[in-house]
Amino acid sequence: MQIVPYGTWSSPLTTDVIVADSVRLGEVAISGNSIWWIEGRPAEGGRQVLVRSTAGEAPQDQLVAPFSARTRAHEYGGGALAVHGAKVWFCNDADQRIYALHADGSAQAVTPEGAWCYAEAQYDAVRDRLIAVREDQRCADAEPVNEIVSIDLASGQIEVLACGHDFFCAPRLQADGSSLAYVSWDHPNMPWDGTDLWTIEFDPQGASGAPVHVAGGANDAVTQPLWSPDGTLYFISDRSGWWNLYRCGADGIEPVLARAADFGKPHWQFGTRTYGFADATTIICSWAEDGSWKLGRLDLRTAKLSELNLAFTDFDSVVVNGNQVACLAGAADIAGSVTMIDVVSERATVLRESAAFGFDRDYLSVPESIRFPSGEHSVHAFFYPPANATQRADAAERPPLIVIGHGGPTGATSAALNTRIQYWTTRGFAVVDVNYRGSTGFGRVYRDALKQRWGVADVEDCVNAARYLASAGRVDPQRLVIRGGSAGGFTALAALVFHDTFKAGASYYGISELEALATDTHKFESRYLDSLIGPYPKMRARYRARSPINHTDRLSCPVIFFQGLEDRVVPPNQAEMMVKALRNKGLPVAYLAFAGEQHGFRQAATISRTLEAELYFYARVFGFEPAGTIEPVVIDNL
Repeated sequence: MQIVPYGTWSSPLTTDVIVADSVRLGEVAISGNSIWWIEGRPAEGGRQVLVRSTAGEAPQDQLVAPFSARTRAHEYGGGALAVHGAKVWFCNDADQRIYALHADGSAQAVTPEGAWCYAEAQYDAVRDRLIAVREDQRCADAEPVNEIVSIDLASGQIEVLACGHDFFCAPRLQADGSSLAYVSWDHPNMPWDGTDLWTIEFDPQGASGAPVHVAGGANDAVTQPLWSPDGTLYFISDRSGWWNLYRCGADGIEPVLARAADFGKPHWQFGTRTYGFADATTIICSWAEDGSWKLGRLDLRTAKLSELNLAFTDFDSVVVNGNQVACLAGAADIAGSVTMIDVVSERATVLRESAAFGFDRDYLSVPESIRFPSGEHSVHAFFYPPANATQRADAAERPPLIVIGHGGPTGATSAALNTRIQYWTTRGFAVVDVNYRGSTGFGRVYRDALKQRWGVADVEDCVNAARYLASAGRVDPQRLVIRGGSAGGFTALAALVFHDTFKAGASYYGISELEALATDTHKFESRYLDSLIGPYPKMRARYRARSPINHTDRLSCPVIFFQGLEDRVVPPNQAEMMVKALRNKGLPVAYLAFAGEQHGFRQAATISRTLEAELYFYARVFGFEPAGTIEPVVIDNL
């Protein structure tokens, strides 16, 4: 064991290892004894590949280049895969058309050419048609129009089934094809603020009747409708203050289980699934408690919830087929993985890991769930101490700390293995990943605590996380860093501008000018800031007051910026305005822009370059020499 200063430790977890072994795992589906999923590969420029594993055998690619299974609906996509028996459909990234995938690997378009996006296709076996969400982007001077449509697979004819609302999601057919359930919402609500659940009945010829309102409202976030095998409609609602399960009973809406836990997730992407039916009396569901997710069996006759004895702490994309569950599952030593779980034996089989930590476990930093006071709340975070099998620092030294604010901001971080966090901890950095106020998984009151306070409450929580750990003697108060992407980038920039706690920062496609975001973003988020900050332009003064770009005179530390040049969610001018201001002020600043990248980096070369560039930047700022060879970064004013 060598005694080496923090930040200079050599690590086997290089950027080449991270990008070579990492993929972005998407939605999961079950068909018979086959598990399907979508795999985004940085090594292939971010191409989204359909993969199948049959009877637990080695996964096999099912989609040849240049096809890529990705939808751009709502910009964040999701719901690009549909499987029914031997039939498979996917949304293709290049032209946004739905294609049928044939057994020989060929694919045939089933929707016409044009400026449409589709998501969450469901197969109507009774009428040989698909039912999907469609986003019509043909009018360049107006917002896209969202609808639920049917697509006749024989004739190609498209019929609008539901329209008249700003957004739609989760079309779900009853098993006999007689009814369709779906969710809608309207500006200025986001889907975690308030939505409406509807049903439509079909006659024998497939003609649809008038929509019937079932549940939801302006302050009731209904999500994930699903028909049970006996034809009962279930859904998740946060009317109690927690996302719990409900059903449509003979006497109206009935709670299935009341629990101070979230059984749902915010609809950032299509295809969100946290539960499914094993049979008419049993639900297999996941739920969040104090930052960790669990999986269990819910007996609908007794309302008894039994947690399965599994090693995982994170579950997503849960699909159920009898006693078999396919999902994305992760733990402190397992990155999010396509996993098959037998709920009877409680045996889990990992089919594909999103990233591998193939090193001595002494290199692995195990996250510690912590709570600390901030404002009137107890705020949650995961703390990762430095860890290395062959090196440690002098006992008198305290490690530098990187504070991470997750994106969203209505999202959450998890304790599942993240090799990009381990990249820092294996080199001698401590990391704290903060579930600041507004995060999901802690109930509606906690989620709503960010309303009108974005750029204030989240920033206070990240600042207080750093101060809490510094006052406990666990990190060096003179080497505190904050970083974040997208909304987390805004939190980082606001923390650097309005507080003097941090000595450096990194913004990944972060927001610096809130007025520009309010007037120049895509439809899905175009009114998001109404709840986070206030209606624009009525509350323009508040937008200006909270925009880091307007307060660069208060910034006194170095910042590095990373930006995709094709980003429509946070356009490049957001970063470029901030960089220019810092250059003019004479502060150390670096700016790395990447052609071909959008919101969230997908290419291997980009991911590798940004990690190394960020390490190089901190090394120059704090005056240490990182291990290995790193391509230099141009840092102005340093």
